[in-house]
Amino acid sequence: MGAVTYRTRRWSRSEYERLIEQGVFDPDERLELIGGELIVREPQGDSHALGIELVDAALSEAFGPGWRIRGQLPVNLDDESRPEPDISVVQGTARLAMLPAPSRPVLIVEVAQSSLPFDKTTKASLYARAGIQELWILNLPNRLLTVYREPGPDPAAPFGWHYQAVQSLAAGEHVSPLAAPHARIAVAALLP
Repeated sequence: MGAVTYRTRRWSRSEYERLIEQGVFDPDERLELIGGELIVREPQGDSHALGIELVDAALSEAFGPGWRIRGQLPVNLDDESRPEPDISVVQGTARLAMLPAPSRPVLIVEVAQSSLPFDKTTKASLYARAGIQELWILNLPNRLLTVYREPGPDPAAPFGWHYQAVQSLAAGEHVSPLAAPHARIAVAALLP
């Protein structure tokens, strides 16, 4: 018996946005458009939710006025991707923000438990391809913060790009965001 082949349909960001506006998805449905595919997002447990709150508080203090710390809101990366990272940092204020969603955050943070392999490979490659200069993955199972910088081509990566500089930091260490180099954030302050 021959192998069965299936065709899948890829979605553009504009098609996905129209589906949202038309109410096709349930309001509590947790979806992201990643590389033209609709991905169901990881459910949030208590430690995941607390991790997001801790990162938000630390980044709000580190960046200060004139910056928006956006929790689980869409980012328009390209024509086929509209992820909703756990945290994105963009310049400006909410009142002055213009639609559509921002496309070039200075920092993206993913808080990861069961999504850790997906975040480290697929999402990191997607963010690198989009030119996001800095990605942090808060690794809850191992209690580490992994800092990704210097996006560059990588033919082995899912989207052909990945980060050239990767550093894992433990609870006793500190990190400074590229866009707020004066800030010194304790990794322990980010961990639930």
